[in-house]
Amino acid sequence: MAFGSTLASFSIGLAVVNMKNSWLPGACHRAQNAIPARLVVAGLALVLSACAVVDAPQRGAVAATAPTPLSISPAQRQLLAPSGKLRVGVYLGSPTSLVRDASGQSRGVSVDMGGALAQSLGVPFELVEFPRLALVLDALKSGQVDMTVTNATPARAADMNFTEPLVLLELGYLVLPGSRVQSLADVDRSGVRIGVSQGSTSQGTLSRQFQNATVVGAPSLQAAAAMLKAGQIDAFATNKGILHDMADGLVGAQVLPGRWGLEQLALAIPKGREAALSAVQQFVAQAKASGLVQRAAERAGLRGTAMAP
Repeated sequence: MAFGSTLASFSIGLAVVNMKNSWLPGACHRAQNAIPARLVVAGLALVLSACAVVDAPQRGAVAATAPTPLSISPAQRQLLAPSGKLRVGVYLGSPTSLVRDASGQSRGVSVDMGGALAQSLGVPFELVEFPRLALVLDALKSGQVDMTVTNATPARAADMNFTEPLVLLELGYLVLPGSRVQSLADVDRSGVRIGVSQGSTSQGTLSRQFQNATVVGAPSLQAAAAMLKAGQIDAFATNKGILHDMADGLVGAQVLPGRWGLEQLALAIPKGREAALSAVQQFVAQAKASGLVQRAAERAGLRGTAMAP
């Protein structure tokens, strides 16, 4: 038995003292067992409200506080979480997706929005981690994961369904001291090598825009940082949320002033689940109105943003 969308769904079952409680998550299960039988009825709502519905293998993964429960049918819930849990695709190194602090706590817009959506649906939450964004998108297209947060482009919209934008992010360049690139005017020059994430929108966009500079793909953000330090690229291009996070770990690194574009971060679900898209749109509207999106961005340390209207 899964968590219902509201505590009212449990009112009929206040004979839970006699029920098997294998459906409760471990923390909740232990909490119920610790409560004397005469207090279970009175305390059940408090126990349930204190237990986030999370089943995340990554250390420190946290479900954000959900907005108002969704008006959703069982068929829509099945479409959004066909495995019985909401599988959220993430990649390490981007505050829009997944970052970890010194204690191993997982943060990120995808992490918090995924946790909140799972809580609204009344299903467990699972993070599925990949080395880079392109692999997250491949997994979403094939239905190996159920949602992610990513840049909503027309090309990607052919392979996945997007909600309205959550956050707008500036696109820019990261450089190290001594780089031949010191401003946006220096970028598109002969001999300049601009790193991008392999398979990213930045790779396609800049490859079309540049007349002189060379675009160099990096297999991961960690590899991109190493390429910068080794002098294999002169600058790295992506959204400023990622760039600021990378700069924190590179001595003397700076994110250049100005921007070469904007990303529209939105929640994405696989094609074939359009019948449930209205419920996800409802969730996003509530998350923006309640401040959940802004709190998720702040918790992840996301910089270079403009909140979407």
